Amino acid sequence: MEVFYASLLCLFVSFVFLSLHLLFYKTKPAGTLPPGRTGWPVIGESLEFLSTGWKGHPEKFIFDRMAKYSIHIFRTHLLGEQAAVLCGAAGNKFLFSNENKLVQAWWPSSVDKIFPSSAQTSSKEEAIKMRKMLPNFFKPEALHRYVGVMDHIARRHFSDGWENRDEVVVFPLAKNYTFWLACRLFVSIEDPSHVEKFAEPFNLLAAGLISIPVDLPGTPFSKGIKASNYVRKELVKIIKQRKVDLAEGKASPTQDILSHMLLASDENGKFMQELDIADKILGLLIGGHDTASSACTFIVKYLAELPEIYDGVYKEQMEIAKTKGPGELLNWEDLQKMKYSWNVACEVLRLAPPLQGAFREAIADFAYNGFSIPKGWKLYWSANSTHKNPEFFPEPQKFDPSRFEGSGPAPYTFVPFGGGPRMCPGKEYARLEILVFMHHLVKRFKWEKVIPDEKIVVDPMPIPVKGLPVRLYPHTTTITA
Repeated sequence: MEVFYASLLCLFVSFVFLSLHLLFYKTKPAGTLPPGRTGWPVIGESLEFLSTGWKGHPEKFIFDRMAKYSIHIFRTHLLGEQAAVLCGAAGNKFLFSNENKLVQAWWPSSVDKIFPSSAQTSSKEEAIKMRKMLPNFFKPEALHRYVGVMDHIARRHFSDGWENRDEVVVFPLAKNYTFWLACRLFVSIEDPSHVEKFAEPFNLLAAGLISIPVDLPGTPFSKGIKASNYVRKELVKIIKQRKVDLAEGKASPTQDILSHMLLASDENGKFMQELDIADKILGLLIGGHDTASSACTFIVKYLAELPEIYDGVYKEQMEIAKTKGPGELLNWEDLQKMKYSWNVACEVLRLAPPLQGAFREAIADFAYNGFSIPKGWKLYWSANSTHKNPEFFPEPQKFDPSRFEGSGPAPYTFVPFGGGPRMCPGKEYARLEILVFMHHLVKRFKWEKVIPDEKIVVDPMPIPVKGLPVRLYPHTTTITA
């Protein structure tokens, strides 16, 4: 069924763009285009691009073409668009350094149907506004406050979902944990039943976002649009109530991102409208949990497979746990001591990056590595072109947290959060929620995989096909901190 939908997507998108191309054909741009191929008529190389991910090896599409055409850049045709893939650290640096100079962010226009903007601007424009606003939410003093909240939620999460169970399925639990945190820290929703009310629509929304953009009843795309509308209406109700609570002193101006948005004005002294705030909260909730849940899942996977790595994480976490009194929450200083644990998490992010790469659009004609890139072409960078490249990471398939000791990898080689002006502004937030998860996980359990050779698919994030079921072995003595 996935292959059918993917084929339909490629045909649908390519037909539209082929029609436009025939209507508005321009002469071939001057200069030498990058080496490569555009694949099949109409559908290009989209199926090959997608299918390598479904088979669990998205890097194959990249490395096959790097070997055949160029280790620096190659031409292709993806999602109905002429495209070039820039490879290696130099390619990453070029794209990240030229954001809003030669290139800008790009994603299919279908995204606007799932994330419609109340301000009559595109998702791209709204994303730019959000990126200007986010540093206020993730500045150090705010992050310091988040640690205790994350620890409190993690305790409840492990108590409700993991303890007193012989087996659990990790990926759904990891999604529950990260979504619960996002709900609590962004809009102060903590009650599990209220969180669950949002969880299913958000799952439909997320599935629709990466589905074939065919708005017919019953399709994932149609369900995603309906789910988005539902969540936006629910968020507006929460926003209206928060305005009342702030006016009556029942809510704090600093308690979460929602309060900040309601009270912050732009350079002209204008405040955001309720629907505009709902749009931005919706985007934050999606971005705030999907990628981190994938990272947490693969941390569980690798710690199950590598007992010596587990032992190192366990030793570090127990040293911290022993310093805490009964019921005492983790704090910022505790997380700064989790150096080995974070090196392990980074190696997981290298081998299984939740963000496989991203598209940019050329906003001017330019040359790169001796080849011409016409305005309007799409540019793609791939994390795997460096993460799994022996030029940058010797023995790239080997799990080795020591790669991140000292100054760590060379610039632009380790890019799980992107880079440049568009580096994920929630990078430090993600670090905190991942480390808190690791602390409570290893403090309570050892575990083993129920399916030793469980298949991994990448669609678009890496996911174990069965959700990673594991068998839990609680430690005989668990410290309460």
